[in-house]
Amino acid sequence: MERTHLSSCFLFSVFLSLLFSSASYALLSPAETRILFQVQELLEYPEVLQGWNNWTYFCYLPPNPSLVIVCSGNHITELSIRGNKTSPSTLNPNITSPQALSGKFSIDSFFTILTKLSSLKVLSLVSLGLWGPLPAKINRLGSLEVLNISSNFISGEIPSSIATFKSLKSLVLADNLFNGSAPDLKGLQVLEELDLGNNHLGPNFPSLGNTLVSIIVRNNFLRFGIPSNFLSFNRLERLDVSSNKLVGPVPTSLFRLPSIQYLNLAMNQFSGALSTHVSCNGKLQYVDVSNNLLIGKLPACIGSNSTSRTVLSSWNCLSNGGPKYQHPYSFCHKEALAVKPPAIIREQQSTLKLGLVLGILGAIVGIVGVIGLLILAIFRRAEARKAKEFTSDSFVLENNSFRGSRSPIVDRRHRPQRMATFGLAPYHTFTLEEVEEATNNFDQSNLVGEGSQGQLYKGWLRDGSIVLVKCVKFKQKHSPQTLQQHIGVISKLRHRNLVSVLGHCIVTYLDHPNIGSAVFIVLEYIASWSLKDHLTDWKTREVLKWPQRMAITMGIARGIQFLHTGTATGVYGNDLKIENILLDASLTAKISSYNITLSSKAGPESPLNGQGASKRNSSTTNMEKHDIYQLGVILLEVIIGKPINSESELDDLKFQLERNLAEAPEKLREAADPTMRGTFAYESLKTAVQITINCLSRDFSQRPSIEDVLWHMQYSIQVQEGWASSGNLGTLMLP
Repeated sequence: MERTHLSSCFLFSVFLSLLFSSASYALLSPAETRILFQVQELLEYPEVLQGWNNWTYFCYLPPNPSLVIVCSGNHITELSIRGNKTSPSTLNPNITSPQALSGKFSIDSFFTILTKLSSLKVLSLVSLGLWGPLPAKINRLGSLEVLNISSNFISGEIPSSIATFKSLKSLVLADNLFNGSAPDLKGLQVLEELDLGNNHLGPNFPSLGNTLVSIIVRNNFLRFGIPSNFLSFNRLERLDVSSNKLVGPVPTSLFRLPSIQYLNLAMNQFSGALSTHVSCNGKLQYVDVSNNLLIGKLPACIGSNSTSRTVLSSWNCLSNGGPKYQHPYSFCHKEALAVKPPAIIREQQSTLKLGLVLGILGAIVGIVGVIGLLILAIFRRAEARKAKEFTSDSFVLENNSFRGSRSPIVDRRHRPQRMATFGLAPYHTFTLEEVEEATNNFDQSNLVGEGSQGQLYKGWLRDGSIVLVKCVKFKQKHSPQTLQQHIGVISKLRHRNLVSVLGHCIVTYLDHPNIGSAVFIVLEYIASWSLKDHLTDWKTREVLKWPQRMAITMGIARGIQFLHTGTATGVYGNDLKIENILLDASLTAKISSYNITLSSKAGPESPLNGQGASKRNSSTTNMEKHDIYQLGVILLEVIIGKPINSESELDDLKFQLERNLAEAPEKLREAADPTMRGTFAYESLKTAVQITINCLSRDFSQRPSIEDVLWHMQYSIQVQEGWASSGNLGTLMLP
């Protein structure tokens, strides 16, 4: 009996020992527990983090594909959170719920908190609506092996500090708004997976180490070509560089890399012929070279039919690709010449130098040679006059979509918007003959406007479509590289809420005393009325109800957001007025006057600098906030239903709105346009008025960001839709 009692006591003590040891192992340190609650708060309590309380055992949460927390020794080693926010590449214009965190969110504070998790090896923050520039302090997470912050709204350049991780094996920054050239990543000596797809990165290809197994940089603004050091990437299995602007010949060594299985080079500007003697790695399962400028025949190893290998080669100029899905040879020859740096002027300069040398030699060998050279010079000058004293330079600058995604072999969800983006024709490089034909040789009857930036003509393309042609002339000559940079910015201005650029033509004048070069920018033509017309001439046009007005202003804000983030440098200081906002047949807002900023090489007086040229010495921040102020003016005009003609009138109306907002709801309703009464929810109007007042702040620092404006407008629309679905439309609703 006593032996049984002792045995029971021993087992009980062992049980207690195991219980307390496992409990101590399960419990996080109080500091890291607080960090998790701070993360929950900073992420604005997303659905996946609901239900946390002081009794939550974070290290033993039930399995959840959207939330993984792994602990070791009372510390968090993995934190993976997947939200339900839409990424920039998949943002549907019809979505009205906020997709980014509010204006109160601070990405700097957020990562300051996270860097206190010193044992963290895996950090995955996907679709959470994070926005703002990625802080350099992220490298304080020195033990990281996996970093995935994809499908957010993180902008700016990728910090160079990210290249200092010693143990990082996977880096996924896809589906964000990163711009500029990526930092040198060769220092990531154990990196195996890199996904930078669906951003605004460029023009340089990232510098990478040869330890990589998967490289995805699709849907960016990369130019030039694939680096030659890819020859040493013996572990590379997957390479996706599609939907960029890469030029030159295709590096045939890619097909025979020892581990390559997936190769996507589609929708670039690769040119020339592939060697028919190229050998392919037997593991290669998928090859896509479609939508380039390739000629000749496909190599036998990818040209032959094979059940084990998928090959896509349409829309090149290949002779064995099937004529139904190929361009004629002349198309690729012409376009391939266009993407090379223009050499016409350099050739003529070389010819002149050669003529001088020959003249000297001719003087030595005899008068006959001199006479012959003089005749040759006269003949060349006569030919130049016949050619209207110009040469035409052009560059292939096709439209880039925002992004696709890191995905299996063919990702239908993120199909590039490069071709026929939102109904637009692909970006086209026009010849001068095409521009002259469209405008009937710039006939005065087709002149629709003229200003400091140049002349604007109406034109008709050969397919019957109507366009606008903007003619901008430079007094001084510019290098082809400088003009190419400027056109590179212009070619990206294609968005559903902009009067988009369809193409361009560059003309360089050789002997004109007053004109160095000219750029003809071809724009889409919107056959409709301006927002001002719809607000003021309601007798002949449909009265805009509140939901329509909010959808229009949302479109304007999205257009501004694209101008600020859609190019590497951003387009700021825009001429935003209700008369410059056009509405198409479906009442989609399109900004028709925006500032195209050129680099300093173009000179401070460049006419392409647009209406915002007087502000180009201001900081980017000030110009951004100036656009926010002008958006606030438009919002106010939409709310009251009439144009504002002076600053004093604007100040009076703003003061009146602030007072009405502080008083009774009925006062605020009375301030709104009488023609739309009964069509809005009070809370929807109130939210719109609040963000309008913030936009009109005299203090630049107090004006919201464009993302914050979009968030409030989305919320206003969401409230309006909920109110309308409850059967309240047409009635006045008390708060």
